Amino acid sequence: MDEEYDVIVLGTGLKECILSGLLSVDGLKVLHMDRNDYYGGECTSLNLIQLWKRFRGSDQPPAHLGSSRDYNVDMIPKFIMANGELVRVLIHTDVTKYLSFKAVDGSFVYNKGKIHKVPATDMEALKSALMGIFEKRRARKFFIYVQDYNESDPKTHEGLDLTRITTREVIKKYGLDDNTVDFIGHALALHRDDRYLDEPALDTVKRMKLYADSLIRFAGGSPYIYPLYGLGELPQAFARLSAVYGGTYMLNKPECKV
Repeated sequence: MDEEYDVIVLGTGLKECILSGLLSVDGLKVLHMDRNDYYGGECTSLNLIQLWKRFRGSDQPPAHLGSSRDYNVDMIPKFIMANGELVRVLIHTDVTKYLSFKAVDGSFVYNKGKIHKVPATDMEALKSALMGIFEKRRARKFFIYVQDYNESDPKTHEGLDLTRITTREVIKKYGLDDNTVDFIGHALALHRDDRYLDEPALDTVKRMKLYADSLIRFAGGSPYIYPLYGLGELPQAFARLSAVYGGTYMLNKPECKV
């Protein structure tokens, strides 16, 4: 510990680990510390002993729950869009060699008391009970418009300036009913509430394009992928990258302060 360092990073959350990885690759000498005995900070994945310790104050979980190492419980559960920015960062920095992913088999919506699979193929869309046959035709025209839309090519805009007109106005042009609007807004564009309807349509169109591009990226039943051993693997992968380039890691150091 009496060595000199160019950078000291405190905490092993995802941002901090990306930073230490990139700084180490850049040739700086990095010391990376965390008060916890695990990587990931608030977005970690805990095994059973760590989970029990954090929420029950004891590191002795009941024996009938099985081996601690069989558990990877995300503190902030999320899926990753297969063609999203995070995946591009992982590929660009080459940390994917430290990670294993699984494509998520499907995503589902709850509608009128029933659970429906969000269609992932043309055949699934035809069979889906989420829309009637005529509504499917109207929705298909809208989906084709979204898929062909290119922000830098006015020919694909069909006279619509999506930076000015609202999502509600675009949907009205295609005559889609309320159920379809709900489905598009929340199952595809993944908006959390209905404010998007009165905001410029460009964001919703971009979100739908990301959904579609992610769906075909790994040809799974959904646009999502997930690290095999939990989201805590992401910061750890960047920590490994840092270590390969000479970074020094110290966990379980609660007494260290600036």
